[in-house]
Amino acid sequence: MDSDRAFEAPDLIEVMDEAVRYNAFLLRELETWARDASPLLDFGAGNGRFSAALRERDVDVYAVEPDRTLRDKIEAKGVPTYESLDALGDRLFGGVYSLNVLEHLEDDQGVLEAFQRALRSGGKLFLYVPAFQLIFSANDRRVGHQRRYRKGPLVKQVEAAGFRVERATYIDCIGFLAALAYRFVGDSDGGLSVRAVQFYDRFLFPLSRVLDSIFGRVLGKNLLVLAFKPAAPESPSSAGLNA
Repeated sequence: MDSDRAFEAPDLIEVMDEAVRYNAFLLRELETWARDASPLLDFGAGNGRFSAALRERDVDVYAVEPDRTLRDKIEAKGVPTYESLDALGDRLFGGVYSLNVLEHLEDDQGVLEAFQRALRSGGKLFLYVPAFQLIFSANDRRVGHQRRYRKGPLVKQVEAAGFRVERATYIDCIGFLAALAYRFVGDSDGGLSVRAVQFYDRFLFPLSRVLDSIFGRVLGKNLLVLAFKPAAPESPSSAGLNA
Protein backbone atom coordinates (compact mmCIF):
# COMPACT_ATOMS: atom_id res chain seq x y z
CA MET A 1 0.00 0.00 0.00
CA ASP A 2 1.29 3.44 -0.86
CA SER A 3 2.15 5.55 2.17
CA ASP A 4 -0.13 8.54 2.78
CA ARG A 5 -2.62 7.24 0.24
CA ALA A 6 -6.10 8.68 0.89
CA PHE A 7 -8.97 6.23 1.19
CA GLU A 8 -11.41 6.74 -1.67
CA ALA A 9 -14.67 6.88 0.32
CA PRO A 10 -14.09 7.63 4.03
CA ASP A 11 -17.81 8.36 4.52
CA LEU A 12 -18.61 4.71 3.83
CA ILE A 13 -16.27 3.61 6.63
CA GLU A 14 -18.43 5.60 9.03
CA VAL A 15 -21.64 4.16 7.55
CA MET A 16 -20.34 0.66 8.26
CA ASP A 17 -20.02 1.57 11.94
CA GLU A 18 -23.82 1.13 11.92
CA ALA A 19 -23.46 -2.55 11.04
CA VAL A 20 -23.30 -3.53 14.70
CA ARG A 21 -24.00 -7.27 14.36
CA TYR A 22 -21.77 -7.63 11.32
CA ASN A 23 -18.87 -5.93 13.09
CA ALA A 24 -19.46 -7.99 16.24
CA PHE A 25 -19.31 -11.17 14.15
CA LEU A 26 -15.95 -10.17 12.66
CA LEU A 27 -14.58 -9.21 16.06
CA ARG A 28 -15.59 -12.58 17.52
CA GLU A 29 -13.91 -14.36 14.62
CA LEU A 30 -10.76 -12.31 15.15
CA GLU A 31 -10.69 -12.94 18.90
CA THR A 32 -10.99 -16.69 18.39
CA TRP A 33 -8.35 -16.71 15.67
CA ALA A 34 -5.95 -14.46 17.62
CA ARG A 35 -5.43 -16.79 20.56
CA ASP A 36 -1.69 -17.50 21.01
CA ALA A 37 -0.87 -15.24 18.04
CA SER A 38 0.50 -12.13 19.75
CA PRO A 39 1.52 -9.60 18.60
CA LEU A 40 -1.01 -8.94 15.84
CA LEU A 41 -0.86 -6.68 12.80
CA ASP A 42 -4.01 -5.07 11.37
CA PHE A 43 -3.20 -4.34 7.73
CA GLY A 44 -5.33 -1.57 6.25
CA ALA A 45 -6.91 -0.74 9.59
CA GLY A 46 -9.30 1.98 8.35
CA ASN A 47 -10.63 3.99 11.28
CA GLY A 48 -9.28 1.47 13.80
CA ARG A 49 -12.64 -0.15 14.47
CA PHE A 50 -11.15 -3.61 15.05
CA SER A 51 -7.62 -2.84 16.19
CA ALA A 52 -8.94 -0.52 18.92
CA ALA A 53 -11.51 -3.12 20.03
CA LEU A 54 -8.80 -5.75 20.29
CA ARG A 55 -6.54 -3.34 22.16
CA GLU A 56 -9.38 -2.78 24.67
CA ARG A 57 -9.38 -6.54 25.20
CA ASP A 58 -5.66 -6.44 26.08
CA VAL A 59 -4.53 -7.84 22.73
CA ASP A 60 -1.11 -6.60 21.62
CA VAL A 61 -2.00 -5.16 18.22
CA TYR A 62 -0.32 -2.83 15.74
CA ALA A 63 -1.80 -1.24 12.63
CA VAL A 64 -0.80 -0.28 9.10
CA GLU A 65 -2.93 2.43 7.48
CA PRO A 66 -1.67 4.62 4.60
CA ASP A 67 -4.39 7.28 4.91
CA ARG A 68 -2.91 9.98 7.16
CA THR A 69 -6.27 11.14 8.56
CA LEU A 70 -7.36 7.62 9.42
CA ARG A 71 -3.93 6.84 10.83
CA ASP A 72 -4.23 9.74 13.24
CA LYS A 73 -7.62 8.43 14.40
CA ILE A 74 -6.17 4.99 15.11
CA GLU A 75 -3.21 6.37 17.02
CA ALA A 76 -5.60 8.48 19.10
CA LYS A 77 -7.18 5.18 20.21
CA GLY A 78 -3.85 3.96 21.57
CA VAL A 79 -2.85 1.61 18.74
CA PRO A 80 0.71 1.98 17.36
CA THR A 81 0.17 2.75 13.68
CA TYR A 82 2.48 2.83 10.65
CA GLU A 83 2.04 4.14 7.13
CA SER A 84 3.32 0.97 5.41
CA LEU A 85 4.67 -2.53 5.95
CA ASP A 86 8.16 -1.23 5.15
CA ALA A 87 7.91 1.19 8.09
CA LEU A 88 7.71 -1.79 10.46
CA GLY A 89 11.32 -2.72 9.72
CA ASP A 90 12.30 -6.22 10.84
CA ARG A 91 9.48 -6.60 13.39
CA LEU A 92 7.81 -10.01 13.22
CA PHE A 93 4.23 -10.84 14.22
CA GLY A 94 2.32 -13.84 15.46
CA GLY A 95 -0.67 -12.99 13.28
CA VAL A 96 -1.60 -10.68 10.42
CA TYR A 97 -5.21 -9.88 9.63
CA SER A 98 -6.69 -7.85 6.79
CA LEU A 99 -10.39 -7.04 6.43
CA ASN A 100 -11.66 -5.87 3.05
CA VAL A 101 -8.31 -4.44 1.94
CA LEU A 102 -6.60 -6.83 -0.49
CA GLU A 103 -9.13 -6.04 -3.21
CA HIS A 104 -7.95 -2.41 -3.29
CA LEU A 105 -4.37 -3.27 -4.18
CA GLU A 106 -2.91 -3.71 -7.64
CA ASP A 107 -0.23 -6.17 -6.56
CA ASP A 108 -2.25 -8.38 -4.24
CA GLN A 109 0.16 -11.29 -4.66
CA GLY A 110 3.08 -9.12 -3.59
CA VAL A 111 1.17 -8.07 -0.47
CA LEU A 112 0.42 -11.70 0.45
CA GLU A 113 4.14 -12.45 0.14
CA ALA A 114 4.90 -9.43 2.34
CA PHE A 115 2.49 -10.81 4.95
CA GLN A 116 4.41 -14.07 4.93
CA ARG A 117 7.70 -12.24 5.52
CA ALA A 118 6.16 -10.23 8.38
CA LEU A 119 5.16 -13.38 10.26
CA ARG A 120 7.31 -15.48 12.52
CA SER A 121 7.46 -19.22 11.89
CA GLY A 122 4.01 -20.68 12.57
CA GLY A 123 2.38 -17.24 12.39
CA LYS A 124 -1.22 -16.98 11.27
CA LEU A 125 -3.10 -15.12 8.52
CA PHE A 126 -6.75 -13.95 8.66
CA LEU A 127 -7.90 -12.70 5.27
CA TYR A 128 -11.41 -11.32 4.63
CA VAL A 129 -12.29 -10.01 1.17
CA PRO A 130 -15.30 -9.33 -1.09
CA ALA A 131 -16.41 -12.35 -3.12
CA PHE A 132 -17.68 -12.93 -6.66
CA GLN A 133 -16.95 -10.56 -9.53
CA LEU A 134 -20.55 -11.16 -10.63
CA ILE A 135 -21.75 -8.72 -7.95
CA PHE A 136 -19.13 -6.03 -8.65
CA SER A 137 -21.15 -2.78 -8.51
CA ALA A 138 -20.99 0.99 -8.34
CA ASN A 139 -20.21 0.63 -4.65
CA ASP A 140 -17.08 -1.39 -5.47
CA ARG A 141 -15.99 1.27 -7.94
CA ARG A 142 -16.63 4.07 -5.45
CA VAL A 143 -14.47 2.57 -2.72
CA GLY A 144 -11.69 1.68 -5.15
CA HIS A 145 -12.03 -2.09 -5.45
CA GLN A 146 -10.02 -3.58 -8.28
CA ARG A 147 -11.58 -7.02 -8.01
CA ARG A 148 -13.68 -9.46 -6.01
CA TYR A 149 -12.46 -12.99 -5.27
CA ARG A 150 -13.43 -16.62 -5.73
CA LYS A 151 -12.39 -19.24 -3.20
CA GLY A 152 -10.32 -21.53 -5.41
CA PRO A 153 -8.13 -18.88 -7.06
CA LEU A 154 -7.55 -17.00 -3.79
CA VAL A 155 -6.53 -20.17 -1.98
CA LYS A 156 -3.98 -20.79 -4.75
CA GLN A 157 -2.65 -17.24 -4.35
CA VAL A 158 -2.29 -17.65 -0.60
CA GLU A 159 -0.51 -20.98 -1.03
CA ALA A 160 1.78 -19.50 -3.70
CA ALA A 161 2.81 -16.86 -1.13
CA GLY A 162 4.11 -19.63 1.13
CA PHE A 163 1.11 -20.27 3.40
CA ARG A 164 -0.82 -23.40 4.23
CA VAL A 165 -4.57 -22.83 4.15
CA GLU A 166 -6.60 -24.21 7.05
CA ARG A 167 -10.03 -22.85 6.18
CA ALA A 168 -11.67 -21.08 3.26
CA THR A 169 -15.38 -20.29 3.31
CA TYR A 170 -17.88 -17.82 1.94
CA ILE A 171 -19.68 -15.54 4.38
CA ASP A 172 -23.13 -13.88 4.15
CA CYS A 173 -25.12 -15.78 1.53
CA ILE A 174 -28.11 -13.42 1.77
CA GLY A 175 -25.67 -10.54 1.34
CA PHE A 176 -24.72 -12.04 -2.03
CA LEU A 177 -28.35 -11.73 -3.17
CA ALA A 178 -28.62 -8.21 -1.75
CA ALA A 179 -25.41 -7.18 -3.53
CA LEU A 180 -26.64 -8.69 -6.78
CA ALA A 181 -29.82 -6.62 -6.50
CA TYR A 182 -27.77 -3.52 -5.66
CA ARG A 183 -25.73 -4.01 -8.82
CA PHE A 184 -28.83 -3.53 -10.96
CA VAL A 185 -31.08 -1.19 -8.93
CA GLY A 186 -28.76 0.38 -6.34
CA ASP A 187 -27.49 3.94 -6.09
CA SER A 188 -25.53 4.75 -9.26
CA ASP A 189 -22.94 6.72 -7.27
CA GLY A 190 -22.18 3.69 -5.09
CA GLY A 191 -23.54 5.16 -1.87
CA LEU A 192 -25.01 3.20 1.02
CA SER A 193 -28.07 4.26 3.00
CA VAL A 194 -27.57 4.24 6.76
CA ARG A 195 -31.13 2.96 7.20
CA ALA A 196 -30.55 0.16 4.69
CA VAL A 197 -27.35 -0.88 6.45
CA GLN A 198 -29.10 -0.85 9.84
CA PHE A 199 -32.07 -2.85 8.53
CA TYR A 200 -29.87 -5.48 6.90
CA ASP A 201 -27.65 -5.72 9.95
CA ARG A 202 -30.56 -6.11 12.38
CA PHE A 203 -32.87 -8.45 10.49
CA LEU A 204 -31.09 -10.17 7.59
CA PHE A 205 -27.47 -10.66 8.62
CA PRO A 206 -28.33 -12.93 11.61
CA LEU A 207 -30.44 -15.11 9.29
CA SER A 208 -27.68 -15.10 6.71
CA ARG A 209 -25.21 -16.44 9.26
CA VAL A 210 -27.55 -19.33 10.03
CA LEU A 211 -27.89 -20.15 6.34
CA ASP A 212 -24.13 -19.88 5.84
CA SER A 213 -23.82 -23.24 7.58
CA ILE A 214 -25.57 -24.67 4.51
CA PHE A 215 -24.48 -22.38 1.67
CA GLY A 216 -21.11 -21.09 2.86
CA ARG A 217 -19.20 -23.62 0.78
CA VAL A 218 -20.52 -22.17 -2.47
CA LEU A 219 -22.00 -18.70 -1.97
CA GLY A 220 -21.50 -15.49 -0.04
CA LYS A 221 -20.86 -11.76 -0.29
CA ASN A 222 -17.46 -12.19 1.34
CA LEU A 223 -14.73 -14.78 1.56
CA LEU A 224 -12.77 -15.74 4.68
CA VAL A 225 -9.41 -17.51 4.42
CA LEU A 226 -7.39 -18.68 7.43
CA ALA A 227 -3.82 -19.83 6.87
CA PHE A 228 -0.46 -20.14 8.60
CA LYS A 229 3.24 -19.84 7.81
CA PRO A 230 4.83 -23.29 8.05
CA ALA A 231 7.85 -23.77 10.23
CA ALA A 232 11.09 -23.65 8.27
CA PRO A 233 12.57 -27.10 7.72
CA GLU A 234 15.48 -27.86 10.00
CA SER A 235 18.82 -27.94 8.16
CA PRO A 236 20.92 -31.15 8.35
CA SER A 237 23.69 -29.28 10.18
CA SER A 238 21.23 -28.01 12.83
CA ALA A 239 19.78 -31.47 13.24
CA GLY A 240 23.27 -32.85 13.82
CA LEU A 241 24.00 -30.29 16.51
CA ASN A 242 20.80 -31.24 18.33
CA ALA A 243 21.41 -34.99 18.09
